[in-house]
Amino acid sequence: FFLSLAMSEEAKRTRLEVPTVALNTGAQHPLLGFGTYKVGKVPASASSGSAGQLRPAEEVIKDALDVGYRCFDCAQFYENEAEIGSALKAAGVPREELFLISKVWTNVIFEGDAAIRSQVEKTLKDLQTDYLDLYLVHWPVPGKHVAAYQTLEKLQSEGKLRAIGLSNYTIEDYQELQPHLRVPPAVNQIEINPFLCRQRTIDFFQQQGVVLQSYRTLRQAKELEHPVVAGIAAAVGRPAVQVLGRWCVQKKIVFMPKSEHKDRMEQNARVFDFVLTDEHMAQLDALTTDQALQDFKALYYKCIVRDTPLEKEQGLKLKDVTIE
Repeated sequence: FFLSLAMSEEAKRTRLEVPTVALNTGAQHPLLGFGTYKVGKVPASASSGSAGQLRPAEEVIKDALDVGYRCFDCAQFYENEAEIGSALKAAGVPREELFLISKVWTNVIFEGDAAIRSQVEKTLKDLQTDYLDLYLVHWPVPGKHVAAYQTLEKLQSEGKLRAIGLSNYTIEDYQELQPHLRVPPAVNQIEINPFLCRQRTIDFFQQQGVVLQSYRTLRQAKELEHPVVAGIAAAVGRPAVQVLGRWCVQKKIVFMPKSEHKDRMEQNARVFDFVLTDEHMAQLDALTTDQALQDFKALYYKCIVRDTPLEKEQGLKLKDVTIE
């Protein structure tokens, strides 16, 4: 699968070849995507980080396209889809070359069918397209996520969404949804990296035929000097970011790094021209600690009710979930 580059002369000389993974719809999903969180704008309700001096979205997206990225991971929550859409239009890349993803946020999931439909229409307008390649339920809001997914099934049948899926779902969330499915989810987007490798969860979804997308694969560059990562990087003669990215795609998990800087975009993308040994993979797999799993659990319970009335509900009972 080639991402043809119609942008700069430099891009034409450095054609980027990206393998794909087949979705259950038959569509081919690039194994490399570009994350758009905090591109051009920091969401008002972002949990951390400040705007600082952000580069304009148009510049960032143009650089990403020049490097060869064609898969863009967007979301209602990111509050920048209009800027991303304008940047993509200005770049002039044919729509059929792009793989556009978006996600519906918890507040709209809670509100239900009409609100979800309205949000999808807004995303389509903002991204200046008449369809999305993939649309996800961003978090499994208790008591609401099954109905939200059923709305996505209808929108898919209407042609607005080519594929639909999940984000941040545990095994138990999927099992809650499963009896109601007419269209099996194509994707589950979750945090996956050597420091949060929930192998039971990964195995479960892959056995169900659900493609996994990883976010925070590079751990926001916080673990690049970890001795195991640095040691493997030295052994294979590659930067630590490429070791983490290669670990991800070698598991057939979609890798979606993000950066404002073109040189880092290029560096992040170079994960398909080398291989990690089984020993290297096992060393990286072993970096997940019990504390990391407990931290994940706390964040999961916080986020599934975030920005909904459930956040303030006293004595709300939430189901136990598999964290491994």
